[in-house]
Amino acid sequence: MSRATRAESVALAVGVATVLLSVLAAYQAGNFPGWGAGLALLLVFGVTIAVGEWFQISAPGLRSSAPLATASAFGLCFTVEVPDGGYIAYAAAVVIAVASVATAIGVGARLAARHTVSFVDVSGRLAAVVVVALLYRNVHLGQGSGAAIVDHDRPEWQNAVTMLAIAAVGLLADVALTSALRALAAGGGLRRIVVEELVSSVTLSSPVAVTGVLIALAAPTLGIAALPLFLVPLVLTLFAFRRYVSIRATYLQSIRTLSRLTDAAGYTPAGHSERVAALALRVGRELALPERELLDLEYAALLHDIGQVALVEPIPGGATVLAAPADQRRIEADTVAIVRETGVLEGVARILEHQTTPYRQVRELGEEIPLTSRIIKVVNAYEDLNRGARGSRSRDAALERIYLGLGYEYDPRVVDALLRVLDVAPHHTDAAT
Repeated sequence: MSRATRAESVALAVGVATVLLSVLAAYQAGNFPGWGAGLALLLVFGVTIAVGEWFQISAPGLRSSAPLATASAFGLCFTVEVPDGGYIAYAAAVVIAVASVATAIGVGARLAARHTVSFVDVSGRLAAVVVVALLYRNVHLGQGSGAAIVDHDRPEWQNAVTMLAIAAVGLLADVALTSALRALAAGGGLRRIVVEELVSSVTLSSPVAVTGVLIALAAPTLGIAALPLFLVPLVLTLFAFRRYVSIRATYLQSIRTLSRLTDAAGYTPAGHSERVAALALRVGRELALPERELLDLEYAALLHDIGQVALVEPIPGGATVLAAPADQRRIEADTVAIVRETGVLEGVARILEHQTTPYRQVRELGEEIPLTSRIIKVVNAYEDLNRGARGSRSRDAALERIYLGLGYEYDPRVVDALLRVLDVAPHHTDAAT
């Protein structure tokens, strides 16, 4: 089992445990509201959370999220009053049970429809709900026994600030758990992953937290109507996001078309760049790269050989790994120059600047070479060396050639990730040590 698969399995186990334990705790609490406003509130929130999980959003460069589900769950955690002075006396265990079961239903529906689901991200969202419910209901309101406690002496703005602070702590719990699971998949680098997760999630975290608080503040006046009313901006955001995804898909298709230029001109074998990109993405995910870096990695892998169009005569077979180091650097420089002409792919250009740099310059000289550059170097070498029928003998021969340069030309960590992706037992050679 690969590290990435192991992390997803751990995340799935965390999610299942959360659902089962929360339902058991809610049953033991024994304070589910009877027929009336309380039960109707739980049902409406539950349905909204499940629907929000169905409408997850994800795109190259962004982690998957479910803003409708998360905002609704936060609103459920914070809501304790309904119109006409009614109180909703359910403890944190009930809130967590409703949110987790609704999440499981939404995720199950996505799986049944064969849509992509990241259990790491789902477990992070559940962790946020657990933290928010416990902090607000058990700690702040003292609802451990299930009694509704509402402090009318405090100004509304203070209640709002308290809710926002608790929501922020919940979102940090989401980042902490997802970062730990992705570090497990990557075999380390927790600090870097935490920073990347914070940057990736900050865009939607603020509106999600604010929406949850607004739903709770409006519930005493509007009741159930507060939920759809304050979710409308997030629904509009979903439509805008889908438009963004469509534009990015068109952009990616344009880059794919450009990458086929070397194939059409006879400089590289048909489909070479797309095979490198596909395998590089698998290796990048195995190393738990964030979505933003995976997007740049895919673009760079697709365009990594575009500089060959400047050659007077093609390299035999288009295999740059077999070319002289000076020729490799010249192709690299031409590739970077062409990419920089676009004016919008500076991050991709930085990756391609180091695609031929030997790994020893990291180890011996302390040079900063992006991990994405090292991935392209290893994957391109494997693709160049693994030609012909692509059977097991060809694959093993390619890996043996790569192992001859392990630690000198190629990053051992990237090579290990490639082996896990290919499901090949590591070669125990002197070069590996």
